[in-house]
Amino acid sequence: MQIVDQIITLLEQAGAERYGMEAVSQLEHALQCAMHAERMGSTPELITAALLHDIGHLVGTGDEGLAEQGVDARHEDVAAEWLGRYFPDAVVEPVRLHVDAKRYLCRAEPAYWAGLSPASKTSLEVQGGIYGEAEAAGFMARPFAADAVNLRRWDDAAKSPRLKTPDLAHYRPIIEAALKAA
Repeated sequence: MQIVDQIITLLEQAGAERYGMEAVSQLEHALQCAMHAERMGSTPELITAALLHDIGHLVGTGDEGLAEQGVDARHEDVAAEWLGRYFPDAVVEPVRLHVDAKRYLCRAEPAYWAGLSPASKTSLEVQGGIYGEAEAAGFMARPFAADAVNLRRWDDAAKSPRLKTPDLAHYRPIIEAALKAA
């Protein structure tokens, strides 16, 4: 099966489940995040990163409910490892860094934490909590950190029940354009 077909099937099937404690499914969350990225005029790579940033929750055995049990399943690393076989760093690294971006934003913008959903606040604690000053400075020096911050903002905005989005078929050519060159 072509990787794009595999991704679409994974999102349609495993992604149909509710997204943790959020009021949307994994698929709805992914589509909303990608739509926000696309509306901002992002590259195919960053739109694909937005669409697939939480795929680490869906590949392998899954990690539903672990954050509530105090366990960090490191979904961002699971996703980056899986995606790295098929996509360039411009897709993989914002995905890898989107949790660190949340930790960074909580330090850089004190009001940011208050706007997080209850599920994001719970997961933040098991993901290492708010960055210290040195960690925050080091984060922004990393390649793709700015893309990860944008992705994080779209991630936070992508939890609206019944928000109309393009479907997965709309994103197929964008995903294909973002694949590693053969």
